[in-house]
Amino acid sequence: MLKLSIILFLSLTPTLDARDGGNVVFGSFGTTGPSFEWKMRLTDSVKPLLYDLLIHPNLTSLNFTGTVQIHLEVQRETKHIFLHSKNLHISKAFILGSRHPHHLVVRESELYEQIALFCEGFTFTRGNHIIQLHFSANLSDSFHGFYKGSYTTRSGEVRSLASTQFEPTHARAAFPCFDEPSFKANFSIRIRREPRHISISNMPKLKTVELADGVLEDKYDVSVKMSTYLVAFIICDFLSISKRSQHGVEVISVYTVPEKISQAEYALNTAVTLLDFYDDYFEIPYPLPKQDLAAIPDFQSGAMENWGLTTYRESGLLFDPERSSTSDKLGITKVIGHELAHQWFGNLVTMHWWNDLWLNEGFAKFMEFLSIDITYPELQVNDYFLEKCFTAMGVDSLRSSHPISTPVENPAEIREMFDDVSYQKGACVLNMLRDFLTPEVFKMGIIRYLKKHSYQNTVNAHLWYSLTNKWYMEDDLNVKALMDTWTLQEGFPMITVEVKGREVRLKQERYLKGADPSKNSSFLWQVPLTYITSSSRSVQRFLLKTRKDVLYLPMEVEWIKFNVDMRGYYMVHYEDGGWDPLIRQLQHNHTVFSGNDRASLIHNIFQLVRLPLDKALSLSVYLRHEVEVMPVTQAFSELVPLYKLMEKRNMAVLEHKLKGFLVHLFQGLIDAQQWSDEGSVAERVLRNYLLLFACVRRYAPCVRTAQELFHKWKDADGEMRLPADVRLVVYTEGARTEEGWDFLLEKYLHTMYPSEKAQIKAALSYSPLAHKLHWLLERALKGDMLKTHELPSLLISVSKNPKSYKMAWDFLKSNWQELVKKFDLGTSSISRMVVGVTNQYSTKEMLNEVRLFFSSLQDDMGARLRSVQQALENIEENIRWMEKNTPLLTEWLNIHSV
Repeated sequence: MLKLSIILFLSLTPTLDARDGGNVVFGSFGTTGPSFEWKMRLTDSVKPLLYDLLIHPNLTSLNFTGTVQIHLEVQRETKHIFLHSKNLHISKAFILGSRHPHHLVVRESELYEQIALFCEGFTFTRGNHIIQLHFSANLSDSFHGFYKGSYTTRSGEVRSLASTQFEPTHARAAFPCFDEPSFKANFSIRIRREPRHISISNMPKLKTVELADGVLEDKYDVSVKMSTYLVAFIICDFLSISKRSQHGVEVISVYTVPEKISQAEYALNTAVTLLDFYDDYFEIPYPLPKQDLAAIPDFQSGAMENWGLTTYRESGLLFDPERSSTSDKLGITKVIGHELAHQWFGNLVTMHWWNDLWLNEGFAKFMEFLSIDITYPELQVNDYFLEKCFTAMGVDSLRSSHPISTPVENPAEIREMFDDVSYQKGACVLNMLRDFLTPEVFKMGIIRYLKKHSYQNTVNAHLWYSLTNKWYMEDDLNVKALMDTWTLQEGFPMITVEVKGREVRLKQERYLKGADPSKNSSFLWQVPLTYITSSSRSVQRFLLKTRKDVLYLPMEVEWIKFNVDMRGYYMVHYEDGGWDPLIRQLQHNHTVFSGNDRASLIHNIFQLVRLPLDKALSLSVYLRHEVEVMPVTQAFSELVPLYKLMEKRNMAVLEHKLKGFLVHLFQGLIDAQQWSDEGSVAERVLRNYLLLFACVRRYAPCVRTAQELFHKWKDADGEMRLPADVRLVVYTEGARTEEGWDFLLEKYLHTMYPSEKAQIKAALSYSPLAHKLHWLLERALKGDMLKTHELPSLLISVSKNPKSYKMAWDFLKSNWQELVKKFDLGTSSISRMVVGVTNQYSTKEMLNEVRLFFSSLQDDMGARLRSVQQALENIEENIRWMEKNTPLLTEWLNIHSV
């Protein structure tokens, strides 16, 4: 019925034409006409109901024209209509609905990215109105808004395309709109194009008509009610493959550049499987008749959940069984699971404002793991969930952290919300809540949440009320009160455990790196504790609501281990010798603990600043018997950064001793690795990790095999098949010489396989040839031989290279303005570069240099970014760590080195 009324509404309004002539009266900006009180947020008294949008891009001149009719509901009489517009030239604006449409004056605020529409003597009365605006702009040079892209064919031809990326605040750069998530509306979209291109948008195409000048116009079905940031359209020459889902989604398609369509099959099959899974799990049918997945050659984000047209980096969607590694397959499956989860969490039900972004992103991150664990158990995806929580804790243990739900206003603040707190911490606290409530109660609650708030906007409390079910819960359990402690305050608790006979004394305090816990006494959480003991592997539970409490065991035990499988978002410190029996158990029989429990013990003991380092190093000795992926990779995550700090100081003797200790610690496991693609997913991921570490550390057996394979591959001109899971190791060894590096670059430029491109790029950046690394950064910035969207990861990789870490910092400084222009202030790309390039510095000289550079910037160029504060805190903590632990480490290695 809604759709029918929209179609009737459209039939009664004039046809839009982007080429219509006519004049419009403009107020002089800021000099005449009424004065306005601009505000960052739009008033909620004027709401869009329907956008009738026509877009006509020109891929030769790289600009576009457009017209939009916006059907409005005015709830309170007003003289002015405010809406968003950024970098658009508006040539005409008027209000329809009478025989003689009123021309509207347009006043613009660049600061607020808004326009005001008004007409002298005219009042927008309560009720429905239609405004029409004609506009034009250049296609964006960045990766946001309506932006230009290109790709190169195998024959060397460069072809152009145009695509969109509107989240969070960039729809306003493509058409005038109410660009806030709470202003949901329906969209009727038409796109004009040349016959050599196709267009794709959120909804199915209804028809194509040929206009007098040979241009084609595609008309799309009216969308469901959605936020502006989910609108999408692409003009390109892509090809596609399609399937129908078992649950009746008519068309699921994957679009790629023509020469890569053979790599789309895995993504298509995965999308069909996961879309059907979510249909079943949420008990809500996917609401659109189609779902497209498009691999975009120029794409800054990992992926984007546009409703009905999800977009991805090529490396995040395309898979080739012969060339893609197990890690590639795992990553592609996860990103598809994430974006399709958004079709319900984020699209069907959307956060009211960006302060609650985590309701979108935390849920999608959580669901990507839950869905793949059920649909693709062979991928063993839960082995990697812990890493997300450890990553979040690294950020959340800094003073510069923020609550999951935190106030934001301007676009730069909004962009900064797309961080590890919203994504990873959000997922981890949801996982903790699911474990606490039980999976069954949790599932019932989120189904209730989705059904009750479909096509609406929500805040935190709506979710907590939906998860509160008195039939299944204790009477005194208040889900909102519990979860407010995790979402409305930053940080996480450290639980101190002291065992006295059968009595277990518990204390909670906020964990902060390098800070006195007594200064964090205002923080209090409701912590769902879990534990096992040496006498019972049965998981016990205890809800800690107060700063201190006591629980009693049925008998005395040798050891107690809290936070079973790291399902809770907290760290644990065992006081008064409580770590010693845990370490003894690991050394005697580490398999008593699960792999996740072992990984969490490794993480906690190395992160606890109050413990002496030698205690953590003593625990690490058991690792010579470890074979599982999570404990091993977590040990590397804790130990490798220690020698990376030393590489950037004149500490060669200690550095080499620590590297030697690590090689010896894992030598048995390294020697057991085969240079093949055999084994489980976890074994194959671990193989790549271990062999890469061993070769970079110049472990002779590894180096010898990698060199032999590289020479054979090079002699065959790259035609010899290398095992996908060790290809990066072989490439990295080859990139150590000028001849090998140049050969790899040539293969990079001509390969049509994104997974192969990613591995070669990484290998090139690991090279000790500093002049090659500088050349690589310059080419990525220019965007001719390497895509510019690769620059952030490339720069971070170069910064970790002991031969080029200072080069990376100098590059960041000298190109800062261009980087901000290209990637946008506050985006995760900028934040990752700021933190990633600087987080291995540990001298006061570098601290002062980093602080001086960022303090010299204006606010609108990044001086006050949260990532800058994180970078400075990281360096300060590194300085404290080196001052405190260097003597301890030196003494311990002198005793334990081979």
